[in-house]
Amino acid sequence: MSDAPLDLSADLVTLTRALCDLPSVSGDERALADAVQAALSRYDHLEVLRDGDTVVARTRLGRAARVAVAGHLDTVPIAGNLPSHVVGTGDEAVVWGRGTVDMKAGVAVQLALAAALTTPNRDVTWIFYDHEEVAADLNGLGRVARTHPDWLAADFAVLCEPTAGGIEGGCNGTLRAEVELRGRAAHSARSWMGVNAIHAAAPVLTRLAAYQAQDVQVDGLLYREGLNAVGITGGTAGNVVPDRCVVTVNYRFAPSRSVEQAAAHVREVFDGFDVQVVDAAGGARPGLDHPVAQQFSQAVLAVTGGAPTAKLGWTDVARFGSLGVPAVNFGPGDPLLAHADDERCPVAQIEAVHSALASWLTD
Repeated sequence: MSDAPLDLSADLVTLTRALCDLPSVSGDERALADAVQAALSRYDHLEVLRDGDTVVARTRLGRAARVAVAGHLDTVPIAGNLPSHVVGTGDEAVVWGRGTVDMKAGVAVQLALAAALTTPNRDVTWIFYDHEEVAADLNGLGRVARTHPDWLAADFAVLCEPTAGGIEGGCNGTLRAEVELRGRAAHSARSWMGVNAIHAAAPVLTRLAAYQAQDVQVDGLLYREGLNAVGITGGTAGNVVPDRCVVTVNYRFAPSRSVEQAAAHVREVFDGFDVQVVDAAGGARPGLDHPVAQQFSQAVLAVTGGAPTAKLGWTDVARFGSLGVPAVNFGPGDPLLAHADDERCPVAQIEAVHSALASWLTD
């Protein structure tokens, strides 16, 4: 594992591998954050700020617009997939290793551009944050939004999450609720003396099985919703009729709904049952009708040729959305390989994302 200083002028493969080979599992980002801060501090055109293990570097050129480009430094635990290595050559080259997809290839693009673009056509805030892969209350971007919201001020934001080099606008919201069923405990040898709470969950599961998820158009992009059981608990012993059962459901909802509207919908689906919302995070509209976003899309399409699609999962673009900043996801790497033991990212995608962002920020 490397502890050498980061060279932001190195080629993208070398920089990606250097980032990957400096482990930064969630909660252990300090060494990488130190290296990122030290590397960025060498450039006079950047003002470098830090909060915990989040590093922010921004230009102060007085441009008419400011954009934010963000990525997280942490990864899920290593699974024997470091140090990184390259397989293939030329257009077929692929970088293998933990973090290549989620999301150090994207961070490498950010760092290379932050160093190289001394006079971008927009002021840029480059954000490198901690604790993305763990509980939301630890998230570095969320912490900065609470403690230094001015650091995130922008007209538009790009989150370099893996999208296989395509634009994914906004994101779905997510809500977790518990449907509680009550019964009466009894010895299972005399089950007629009790009321089985697990059996009472049958109509809840029937409603879920019959539920028809909606496809919702939001600002020209198609978001697919979903309502699913993700857990069921009940019972205290092998000879006791259970008096309590809880079905946990997860609702992924289009960004046209607020959290309150999503909660109301879930309660409507389970009308007659005790429903408690235990966790929720709103989605983010794509915001692709914003002039800066349109210019971004044109620059990306000129390189990749792909049309924007909806982000069906939840990402930190929602944090920008809550601040009134339209945001999109755009980065190298197949999101289906994120967290996989065989995590790997094509070099061609890293270069394409770099080229598209450079074009947008210099044309």
